[in-house]
Amino acid sequence: MLVHAHPDDEAIGTGVTMAKYVAEGAEVTLVTCTLGEEGEILLDEFGHLAADKNDALGAHRLTELGAAMAELGVVDWRLLGGPGRFRDSGMVGTASNENPDCFWRADLLVAATELVRVIREVRPQVVVTYDDFGGYGHPDHIQAHRVTHYAITLAASSSFGPELGAPWQVTKVYWTAFPKSVIRAGIEAMKAAGGEHAESEFAVMDPDDIPFACDDELVTTTIVAPEFLPAKMAALRAHGTQVDVSGGFFALADNVGAEAFGTEFYRLALGPIPMTRPETDLFAGIST
Repeated sequence: MLVHAHPDDEAIGTGVTMAKYVAEGAEVTLVTCTLGEEGEILLDEFGHLAADKNDALGAHRLTELGAAMAELGVVDWRLLGGPGRFRDSGMVGTASNENPDCFWRADLLVAATELVRVIREVRPQVVVTYDDFGGYGHPDHIQAHRVTHYAITLAASSSFGPELGAPWQVTKVYWTAFPKSVIRAGIEAMKAAGGEHAESEFAVMDPDDIPFACDDELVTTTIVAPEFLPAKMAALRAHGTQVDVSGGFFALADNVGAEAFGTEFYRLALGPIPMTRPETDLFAGIST
């Protein structure tokens, strides 16, 4: 089970992983916490959907999410508490972050209880979410981390919410990761390519200054599955209002090739310590 903050987050960091395990016959469930109503729209034709206009972006992004899941082969995907239950929070300091209905301001127990329902229904052995900084500090990513860990604790308790189903203990929890070495390789490749790539915002950055860059020694698990890169890229393209696969971070990754986008990295946060590092299977150490 994967817990992500907004539509498109799942494809960016875990698309290859999701497609791989679906193909191998694992039951894969995606829980998305918001509809991403505050997202920046990249396509002019959908500009009228913006939060400061018709405020209809969330419904459109739900259709994009469905299309992305079809590309990855995931049939069990759901919105935490149902569509629109928790609103995209935007960044700290914005008006949207002050909205009492936003995910960032949701009561932690209320939100976690909704996730407990899913955990006890699906009974996942492995759960994937973000680290305690939410990868790059987005309030909804941080809240997803908090809600996920609280829900995992509550789901295992026989005294909590018997009406929510039988207790269930998750065996392993992973946080998504982007190693500095991979990002550094992308930056160097962009510089070497010259032209517009060498002048992009990422090409002149130091990996140590990129919020989501993770020290390599913290990475415990690597999923190498470049054969599922086409599915991941198709899923990213399905999020057309939000993702431009030709520029920015995607151009950086593209300059490294399948090693960057056909490989996904994780930090083990809960579960049996790997005998060797990196692990190459999220289910390693789990007895069947």
